[in-house]
Amino acid sequence: MTSVIIALPDSRARTLAEELELEGISVVSVVAPSRILPLPDGVDAVIVPASRAVLTPALVAECDRAGVRILPLGDGDSRLLGRYGLAAALPTEARGWEIAAALTADLAGSVERIAQSPRRVTVVWGPSGAPGRSTVAIQLAVELSRAGRRTALVDADTVAPSLALLLGLSDDAPGIAAACRRAELGALDSAELTRLATVLDTSAGEIEVLGGINRPGRWPELGARRLEATLRACRSWAEETVVDVASAFDADDEATYDLTGPRRHAATVAALQEADLIIAIAAADPLGMSRFIREHAELRRLTTPTPIRVVVNRVRPGPLGMDARGQIRRTLERFAGIADVAFLPFDQRAADAALLHARPMADLTPRSSLVAGVRRVVETLVSTSAEPPTGGSSRGSSRGARRLLRARGARGA
Repeated sequence: MTSVIIALPDSRARTLAEELELEGISVVSVVAPSRILPLPDGVDAVIVPASRAVLTPALVAECDRAGVRILPLGDGDSRLLGRYGLAAALPTEARGWEIAAALTADLAGSVERIAQSPRRVTVVWGPSGAPGRSTVAIQLAVELSRAGRRTALVDADTVAPSLALLLGLSDDAPGIAAACRRAELGALDSAELTRLATVLDTSAGEIEVLGGINRPGRWPELGARRLEATLRACRSWAEETVVDVASAFDADDEATYDLTGPRRHAATVAALQEADLIIAIAAADPLGMSRFIREHAELRRLTTPTPIRVVVNRVRPGPLGMDARGQIRRTLERFAGIADVAFLPFDQRAADAALLHARPMADLTPRSSLVAGVRRVVETLVSTSAEPPTGGSSRGSSRGARRLLRARGARGA
């Protein structure tokens, strides 16, 4: 049973508590909006007014730490809600059944996604202009491995493949092109993928790497059907498969080339459409944000309903002024409808060390702020794959999802 705290004005709170009890929601306590903290144990969600006076950084941080979801009511500031990654507020007079539906819908959806996709293909995409796709893909793979997930790193970039160079690996290894050929013959399995991959030893453990093509002219080897079959095989091979792709889509090719022949950017589209999760990288400067916003609509059209996690890279005051994060949030929300954004700080020292030594930056500069930023992103990804998101926190479902998952497992046994 989901347990909640109601922190609303008394007249509304008492009526709502009775309605929620009838819907099977356990009301732990009814408190004044200013008396929510400290949170008691065993709470899955708090119901609060959508106001700045209540939604403070301290409340959101405490709920995130405790895995407690925040459900706002009222005509709140959408920018405020977006800043904290909260869902849109329900009406002030929402009935008990509406609130119960909001609390349980996300829970059921999270459990269903976990049951359907215990293993995951994550595609790292970004618009043209080198926003840092390959660098982020490498570090994501390292941190996923550090979290105890068997991880594979795949270079499916048909324009400028770079993972082998960035990691100091031979670009003559069979890699993704050989895997695609084997997939077309129906002969690609976990053993074959292991044979074709190069093992990268990192501070987080071993990562299997399928390097990219070593000459741009080999792009026809990464056909759409071939790559789709390869990524499906990767799900059986590794718990986490991180795929680096080029920036361009196929829209222009379809208008200018023979539709029956191979298309240069079909690999990018195929990977995006096969993905379980897309990490969309934007550069934190005016040009990078403009490019990202223009391409995001097409990305969304091609990949709906695959979830997209937006990560803004190289955040620093210079190009956007002192409040860089605030400006980015407002821009993305206004022009692309994106409210949930993760930020990676600009760390030139760590990036230079990684390029100089051809190693993941976590191996060379483990205390880098950029490494810490990627690790925070990965913490949310691992919680999504291993168990229901701590969306349970203010951003998703809750500890109730874990109880529901265990209950379903017990019934299945």
